[in-house]
Order: sequence, then structure tokens, then C-alpha cells
Amino acid sequence: MQKIQHIVAATDFSGPANAATTRAALLAQEFGAELHLIHIVHPLDLYVGSELSYDFQMHYQQAQQQTIKIQLETLAEQLHKQFSVKVHTCNRIGRAHTEIASYAASSNAGLIVAGAQGENSLLAKLIGSTALRLLKIARCPVMIVKGKSTSVQTYRQVVAAVDLSTGSSEVPALANMIAPTAKIELLLIFDSNQEAHMYKAGMDEALLAEYRAKALAQAEHKLDAILSAQNSSHMSRQILSGYPPEAICERAKSLHADLIVIGKHNRKNVEEWLLGSVSKGIAYAADCDVLLNH
Repeated sequence: MQKIQHIVAATDFSGPANAATTRAALLAQEFGAELHLIHIVHPLDLYVGSELSYDFQMHYQQAQQQTIKIQLETLAEQLHKQFSVKVHTCNRIGRAHTEIASYAASSNAGLIVAGAQGENSLLAKLIGSTALRLLKIARCPVMIVKGKSTSVQTYRQVVAAVDLSTGSSEVPALANMIAPTAKIELLLIFDSNQEAHMYKAGMDEALLAEYRAKALAQAEHKLDAILSAQNSSHMSRQILSGYPPEAICERAKSLHADLIVIGKHNRKNVEEWLLGSVSKGIAYAADCDVLLNH
């Protein structure tokens, strides 16, 4: 995979956002990359009411922008001193996912990092519908930092969830690049709902068992091929059954994983539109950081 030279970290200066910017700075240090701090102001946040004069509104907006500029520069200086990385700052007005993706593209960013929640509802902006929109338009992987502590460490245990689709083909290499010294488990979950649907449809038990055996053999063969291609002594594989979002999060919890890496899912059906994608489910439920490949 292409080396990451620029990392964009979104911040609203809250505790969770600070944890995300610290993680981004640590990764920038490890990669020898440049860090870009970006703060997005929603247009409505600049509106103080029609009863106030135009001059006062302009004064308010200028004061707010100056305050944000100072906060960004202070944070940039702190991260530069702590991690010895080059830091750029940017403050934009607009919709979070659009502005973050646009800036990341213009900066040739190889990674976008954001906190899971914050004072300005980053959870809703970056894990809800905005996150899915961001994944559709972002040209690089997106990392959601779930922790609130700014005392971050190098990743030690990673779960790289694959489903053998095109969208997850680069997940192992991405996990290895982000966490080169960590133990990485390639995890494949057989969706138990599929077998349940087959059983309800009246499929013969013997045929179902044959399907299961062939699917398992095929999965083992492909995972072994992935492991061989990665040529990594700290990478293993595991195949389990269950509902993917829950099973992946449970496995990560049992391993005390500090990062889950997953691929982008492009299924477009009514069920996913109503229930949410695997990626979205994991982003909500995971206790650890989540990295979603573009």
C-alpha cells in the first residue's frame, strides 16, 4: 500500500477529539507524516439571531473565528512539541463530511482521524449518516477513535475483519501498515442469518451441511493465501459464526483488541438501508478504535 504522508485529524477541542488528534499525531510520528488539524464550523453556529445588527453579527463571527484560530494554533504547537511532527491547521465553514473529505483530498491525505463523540455531537456527525457519506466520498481510510484518554500507545492487538469481498481485500495490508508491531488476527464471520434463511426456505439439512463445509474450506484456503501474501509472523486467522457486527466486536473484546480494521461495504439493499451497514454497526458498538478502509 502507498505510504501515508499526510494525516487529517478533525477536532472540536473536546476530550474525545483531543484523544483523536493525539492518536493522529502519534501515527504521523510513526509514519514520518505531516499532520493536518481541521475544525468545521456549521453555518448555523455563526448565526446569533435576526434581532441583532449586521455589524454585531460580523463582530461575533470574527471573534469566534479568531478564538478557533488561536485554539488550533495552540493545539498544533502542543502536538508539534510532543511528537516532533509538522502540523498544519485549517478552519472551515460547512457540512462536516463534505469539508473534511474535501480538505483531505486537497492535502493528498492517506488517513482521516476523528473522535467518536464530542461537544458538537461528532458521534452523530461522523458515525451516523455523515460517516457513511464521508466513506462514500473520502479517498482514504477513516479512523474513529473511541477512547477519551490522550495517553495513547502504539496498537498492540488488532482485529482485521474480512469477508473475502473486493471491499475488504486491502484490510490485512492496511492493518499491517497502521500497526506493524501489533498482533493481527484476520477474522472472518460466517453470517448465521444466511444459514437461518436457507433453513427456513426448506433446504435439506444434508445440503446445508455440505454448503457449510465447502464454504469453510474455501474461506480457510483464501485466508491462508492472504497470510502467505502478507508474510507476517505476527498475523493469524480465525473463522467464527454469528451476526457480523456483534461477532466482530465480541471477538475484539475477548482479545482486548485496541483496533478493529474493516473494509467498506457497498451492498445496496432495503435491509441494509433500514438496519445499517456492518461498518456502521461496528463503529457504534466497538469499545476500541475502528479503522474503515475507503
